[in-house]
Amino acid sequence: MGKPQETLKSALKLLQTSGAVIRATSPFYHTPAFPAGAGPDYVNAAVRVEAPWDPQKALGVLHRIEAQMGRERVQRWGQRTLDLDLLACDDIVLPDRNTHKMWRDLPLEAQIGRTPEQLILPHPRLQDRAFVLVPLADVAPDWVHPLLGKPVRALLEALPERDRASVRRL
Repeated sequence: MGKPQETLKSALKLLQTSGAVIRATSPFYHTPAFPAGAGPDYVNAAVRVEAPWDPQKALGVLHRIEAQMGRERVQRWGQRTLDLDLLACDDIVLPDRNTHKMWRDLPLEAQIGRTPEQLILPHPRLQDRAFVLVPLADVAPDWVHPLLGKPVRALLEALPERDRASVRRL
């Protein structure tokens, strides 16, 4: 694999050739590895796409692109060449409000050892992560979290300044 920026650019091209129309792409950001110590720092970005897929199909496309780019799923939150996350699909909540709340409230120690058996949307911890919200604010600042009732901008502003400052534009 080449530089992370080149890997992301290649993944975006594969997303388009898979049938997605990219409506907006954030700048690329240099961000600390998560969880801390999980490897070298990352390059993160967000894209807003239109595609003829339901959420499960979209996740399958993302996983296929990761595999094409050399990702092997060996360890949860382990080092990886590429990590494409499906953050949200409009205001869809999957699988249901109660399951979403359980995953959203799960302590970090438990998150590391558990993997959901089904797709959870919106991503259950997007509101806690500056490395997600900073680029997401570039492409969908007014998207409102369907369970928390807050737009991306408000979720981002609620994070500690040190977390926001750790996400640096390339």
